[in-house]
Amino acid sequence: MAAQEGGESTVKKRPSGIKNFIAGGVGGVCVVLVGHPLDTIKVRLQTMPPPQPGEAPLFKGTFDCAYKTFKFEGVRGLYRGMLAPLVGVTPMFAISFWGYGIGQKIQQKSPEDQLTILQHFNAGMVAGLFTTTIMAPGERIKCLMQIQQASKAEAKYASSFDCGRQLFREGGIRSLYRGTMATILRDVPGSAAYFGVYQWILRSLTPTDGSTSLSPSRILFAGGMAGVANWIIAIPPDVLKSRYQIAPTGKYPNGIRSVFKEMMQNEGITSLYKGVGPAMIRAFPANAACFLGYEVAIKVLDRLMPNM
Repeated sequence: MAAQEGGESTVKKRPSGIKNFIAGGVGGVCVVLVGHPLDTIKVRLQTMPPPQPGEAPLFKGTFDCAYKTFKFEGVRGLYRGMLAPLVGVTPMFAISFWGYGIGQKIQQKSPEDQLTILQHFNAGMVAGLFTTTIMAPGERIKCLMQIQQASKAEAKYASSFDCGRQLFREGGIRSLYRGTMATILRDVPGSAAYFGVYQWILRSLTPTDGSTSLSPSRILFAGGMAGVANWIIAIPPDVLKSRYQIAPTGKYPNGIRSVFKEMMQNEGITSLYKGVGPAMIRAFPANAACFLGYEVAIKVLDRLMPNM
């Protein structure tokens, strides 16, 4: 959104809700295509069982996990479970950018008003609340599919759709939405940082020589750093969420509080940052692609629907 408010013109009107929704969906597709392999590695690192005394860990780190996944499962292993986020992330990002627009709107007296950076952080929190409704089920399915190995003999779920169907059959809607509170704890502050940092960096990079355009390289850099800022905040609740969402029913009676207690007793505080390597590596390119896709889509929509 900064290319409109901080790049092309500081007084350009905020995009309409429908434009934000469509362009956000385009950004979501870009995120999944670029970032899913590293997300798979992140989840596998976060959910691998602690090694027994004298045993080596299942994965030594990010690159070992990537190597073993590719060696034994091929490229398909890295993209395992992609259908759920592709189906879920596209509308999720659409709703996120739409919610972000609503968060802006409720703080503006007119669409031309330029928000402060703090107000952009506030609008990002609104976006985080909006996305949770569809994010939690997709995240649960994605995590279960990502930790499932390639062997069909051992596979419990034939596909992402089959996973969702079985979860609903076994526990109803509550099963699909397991981990919702952890998702809120991750996405509300994370989204605040995501949109706030994007606007802050983009404004810092905005030309002061009267230029009316912002180069793709600036959008890519600001978007990438926004993704990094998001995950710096989001990793601990994301680990708790992943552990809780893949656990057998009844293992954690008090939800993520039980997960947190077990992790602190058995693995220590560093366990909350498992998967930080692939998350950080993924964050920059995936979110750089997201914001570039969003900004390009907004430009196209402005030409196709100039009065909306």
